[in-house]
Amino acid sequence: MSSAQTLPVLIAGSGPAGLAIATELTRRGVPNRCVDKADGPSTLSKALGLWPRTLELLRRVGGDDLLAERALPQSQMRYYSDGKVIANLRYRPATQPLICRQPDVEELLRRNLESVGGGAEWSTELLDFEQLDDRVRATLRYPDGTERVEEFAYLIGADGASSRVRGRLGIGFEGSTYELRFVVADVTVDTELDHRMTHYFCSPRGILVTCGLPGGRWRIFTSAPAGLTQEDIDLAAVQALVDERGPGGIALSDPEWISVFSVHARHADRTRVDRTFLIGDAAHIHSPAGGQGLNTGVTDAHNLAWKLALVWHGRATEDLLDTYADERGQVARAVVKQADVQTRIWLLRKGWQVALRDNTLRLASALRLFDLAYIPWLAGLRTRYRPARGAERPLAGYRSGTMVPLPLRGELDDLRYTLLVYGQDRPEVRSLLERHREQLAEVLDIKVMGRQRRGEALVLVRPDGYVDRVDRAPGPIAARLAELFRPLPAPAAPAPNRQLIKVEA
Repeated sequence: MSSAQTLPVLIAGSGPAGLAIATELTRRGVPNRCVDKADGPSTLSKALGLWPRTLELLRRVGGDDLLAERALPQSQMRYYSDGKVIANLRYRPATQPLICRQPDVEELLRRNLESVGGGAEWSTELLDFEQLDDRVRATLRYPDGTERVEEFAYLIGADGASSRVRGRLGIGFEGSTYELRFVVADVTVDTELDHRMTHYFCSPRGILVTCGLPGGRWRIFTSAPAGLTQEDIDLAAVQALVDERGPGGIALSDPEWISVFSVHARHADRTRVDRTFLIGDAAHIHSPAGGQGLNTGVTDAHNLAWKLALVWHGRATEDLLDTYADERGQVARAVVKQADVQTRIWLLRKGWQVALRDNTLRLASALRLFDLAYIPWLAGLRTRYRPARGAERPLAGYRSGTMVPLPLRGELDDLRYTLLVYGQDRPEVRSLLERHREQLAEVLDIKVMGRQRRGEALVLVRPDGYVDRVDRAPGPIAARLAELFRPLPAPAAPAPNRQLIKVEA
């Protein structure tokens, strides 16, 4: 174990991704510091949607009371073309998102972090850093203006789209910026539109999206006319765009926030360089279509946190950290592509393109095709990590790289791997399990599931609920268990103050 493994992890940025990874590292007994150059939390509502996979991760630590108070459940998305309904994308209970303003989401995340003994350090700026063989040396500026050079085991860049960490590493940010700019406004609306739906009005004059917010207000999102700037925009200008593109009968008042902004579709060339990682907007930015930005940042954080904790505790090798860049890179590319395709579909103007889009959406809506693939993917329930070649072996619907079903995930210990043993409860199997249960108690939980219809099998589930490997090879299950245990990381002797912290969800 390197002496650096006693050092804390530095997290630059205390937005959703930074707060999420600080919480998960703290839960796992990894000391960390979450710093931000801002003097306090942002009050801008920005991102809104929380999809079920993100909610599952947030609720493991707490937050149900705040969500019940400040979040608004969504019933469906509805698409219109020239004012006529062409598609209804309804949510099932398992895929239903909540609308919750980003400041409220960040408050929930700060409460979660504080509940496990952590906190954000405001007015504390990462100025520079250098990577050594076994640590990161960083220069921090504190609220009183003093600067100090300090050492950390790892550095995580959660510092947004203009990431200083990414820039300091010289990592490219591939992609493009849309020629059109967009307008966003949080306002009071007098309308008969259903407040629990997101309404998409497509027309050759531009896209208009309206979404109900908790407390009765609405979010208005629309493409900006060429040349429109922040200095040009006011409530009257937004009302004119809504009148031009909407169905009529939408009256705006009492604006809380109006902004003109550019939309990008970019992802970092790399998200790991030695002991430094990028997560959230520092790693990828894209159109708000699909509401994936905040959600992808939080799930980035969770993926990296459990792996980093195992490595920091000396219970896995550094190779495990390479899987973060691979797996979350797969997700980032898919999210950026999906958001780009949806945004371009919004902006179609040629007659034949509009007709093709409208007819395709009508057919898909009528056949409920969105329920089968697109909405579960948005909900984070169909995210799949492509496994290494040869590792994919089916077991009654389980495949390596996929999540186990939610009811089973809720019973698993998310701080450790879980070995699911499908087979007869034989004495030799029980003896082997008990022997290894004590040996690997810090990294592995074992559950005997009983004999399965398709025979004996072993399923190793990661701390994030994804299937790591499936073994259905023929032969005595006790012998196969002994082979499976060999490559698992054995727990290292814990250093002072480095016991895993178990927080009940």
